[in-house]
Parts: sequence; structure tokens; C-alpha cells
Amino acid sequence: MRVRVRLFARYREATGQERLEVDVPDGGTVETAWSEVVGRHPVLSPYRPFTLFAVGHDYVQADHRLRADDELCLFPPVSGGSHDVFRVVEHPLSPDSIAAEVDDPGAGGIVIFSGVVRNQTDDRPVKFLEYEAHAPMAEAKMREIGAAIRARWSGVRRVAMLHRIGRLEIGESSVLIAVSAAHRADAFDACRYAIDTLKRTVPVWKKEHFEDGEVWVGLQGG
Repeated sequence: MRVRVRLFARYREATGQERLEVDVPDGGTVETAWSEVVGRHPVLSPYRPFTLFAVGHDYVQADHRLRADDELCLFPPVSGGSHDVFRVVEHPLSPDSIAAEVDDPGAGGIVIFSGVVRNQTDDRPVKFLEYEAHAPMAEAKMREIGAAIRARWSGVRRVAMLHRIGRLEIGESSVLIAVSAAHRADAFDACRYAIDTLKRTVPVWKKEHFEDGEVWVGLQGG
């Protein structure tokens, strides 16, 4: 089936197109359509963790099923009070991309925390990890953390929190948090607060895979 796609702001400028059409299988999702668009315009690929989707006048998730002749809108993060980013994703995380999302002319410092998959737990070699989340609740909890940061550190300019789910190999980032602030002390303190609070409150779980077995664990100790 054919789906109409509309691109806005930096996406329109990067591709040189405002509208295009893509073919997706019957029952295809927003994610399927995104993949088709990126196949034609690879320049958009790094923006996937931050992209907002809408069909008609409603925001939708990446697993939303499309219908023939739907118009899918691809939005960069919007300006103003909604420029903070809180997202659960299934794609590799990029420190450079998240740094760009929190860049602000009034920021004197940007701090990025990257939680990386390590190769052992308690001297037990790890093969890879799997992460699972209740995505809507996880994103809501991350937004709460962002609101708490803004209430506590008035110098904070922007906040971005991304958590990846699915299979992750050794050395890959499972979580990225970026904070920009007028002064570096606020950026450091807010970033530390964000990861510590995320580990306690956000519904994400990981399964550690070893040579001789596997085990589910929460984030509290990870």
C-alpha cells in the first residue's frame, strides 16, 4: 500500500523534499515507513532517536499500523518548552546526536552520560545483554525526571534521555543522558541526578547472557 509522507524543518532541508510517497506492506507500521524514507535519504538516519511521528493531527508511536493513503508526518524535536527529549528506542545511540539535541546558545557546559554494556558481572563473563521496557511508562517517568531537574537547577537549558531496548553487544550504549546548562556545575549535578533516578524509577529491565546461563536483573544495581 502507498503512504504519503510529509517532512518538516531540518528534515525538509536535509532531503530537499517536503512530501514524498512510500510503499509499505499491508499492515505496515510507522517504523516500516521510516525505514523506506531513510532508504531513500540516509542523511536522516542519525535523527531516528529524536523523531516525532504523527498521523493526521495525532502523535503516534513507531509501532502504529498505517492504512493506505495515510499521511505520515515526520517532525524533528519541536522548539520552545518541548525541546527536551525522552525516548525509548531500538536503535544504536549516538553521543554526537544527543549532544546536538541539547546544544543551546545560553549553555556554558554540556555533560553526557553513556551507560555502556560491560563484558563481565562479578567476574562472570557476559556475552551480550537484552533490555526490555514498558515504553510509554518509561518515557513518562523520564519526563518526570526532566521536570524535577528543571525545578531544581534553574540554569539547565535542555535535557535529553534515551534508553535503548533489544539486544546490545559489549561496548554499546544502553542509555544516554545529556544536560546543557549555563554553568558546568549544574550540568554535572543534573546529569548525575538523572541517571541515579532513572535507575531507581524507570521500568526497564535487562537480561544478562553468560556462557552458562542467563538472568533477568533490574537496573538498580546495573
